[in-house]
Amino acid sequence: MKTSSDRILTTHVGSLPRPELLAGLLESEDKGAAVDQTALQTATAAAVIESVRGQVEDGIDIVSDGEMSKMSYHIYCKHRLTGLENQPSKGIPGRPTPLDIQQVPEMAVQGQSGLGPSRLQSVVCAGDVAHADMAPLNRDIANLQAAINQSGPHDVFMNGASPGVLVNYLPNMHYPDNDAYRDALVAAMRPEYEAIHAAGFVLQLDCPDLAGSRHTDQQALSDNEFLAFAEKSIEALNEATRNIPPDAMRLHICWLNYAGPHTHDIPVSKLMKLLGKARPQALLFEGANPAHEHEWEDWKSPDLPDDKILVPGVIDTTSNFVEHPRLIAQRICRYAGIVGRERVIAGTDCGFGTYAGFPQVFPSVVRAKLKSMAEGARLASEELW
Repeated sequence: MKTSSDRILTTHVGSLPRPELLAGLLESEDKGAAVDQTALQTATAAAVIESVRGQVEDGIDIVSDGEMSKMSYHIYCKHRLTGLENQPSKGIPGRPTPLDIQQVPEMAVQGQSGLGPSRLQSVVCAGDVAHADMAPLNRDIANLQAAINQSGPHDVFMNGASPGVLVNYLPNMHYPDNDAYRDALVAAMRPEYEAIHAAGFVLQLDCPDLAGSRHTDQQALSDNEFLAFAEKSIEALNEATRNIPPDAMRLHICWLNYAGPHTHDIPVSKLMKLLGKARPQALLFEGANPAHEHEWEDWKSPDLPDDKILVPGVIDTTSNFVEHPRLIAQRICRYAGIVGRERVIAGTDCGFGTYAGFPQVFPSVVRAKLKSMAEGARLASEELW
């Protein structure tokens, strides 16, 4: 992972709004409809070129492909692994409504579950999981390489769903228990992780389950029971990435990317020991929204290893407010005051395109936010150096 000794770098969590044409093709593919693959791949390649160009123009140092080829950050795996398939809702153990939204019935009436758009297809594990098709990943790598060859960013990352998030969000209907399912996913996802690393990209492991599942899938557990369950996800992630150096990886946690009350989010202070055990060097987390901005003080925790790089969200991903650069600089400097300026990278709370075709923030506002983040990082750099 390329760092900097003279300025604050900028990045984001991964997903960005897809062009309308591409989003429509991805939604059709998600539903299992026949899709012109040439048209889909052409649209994807063009979208990656444009996305990377825009990121560099907007001042983002560490860029990604914007997850242009994916309907979402996790269900894309059904196109790469055996055993994962679309299922009609009948008979599927439903994802629970988040605890905070249960207390706001008006949101449920409007279809705002916090777990994704209702048109997203349910995906389950219905058979043995194994990595079956490297072609989609190889196309992603080639598209991103072509884009960075044109735009020349400081560094590049690519997202991969963690074993833990797949266990939580793609229900097991095949293995005797979730432990067996998780073990199978470790072996199934390892080839993807290692291929991303071999391509020269930083691997980002997406792990919303490490925080967001507390008030959704594991809401019936106590905090200690949840942490014990989440520790299995960390162990699985560490095993799946055993051949990749820690400084070539980053880990993203979140409390789910929706504009709800978030009154039942587990405090980040309770996750510190868990995060300290994860192999990836960089930690990406929410730090800008009203439910988590105050937690910057908790990163003084002695459970945080000295080699970890913090990538706090300094702009919110669920609001069309554009944060002022001075506010962004203030947020950056708080973390620099804790771990040092060279261990902080400015980031976003979550993705701006968690689900293709369903942006919470208008694409033009996304770009304005990214530009403001870059300016805020510049101001923070002037203050810190």
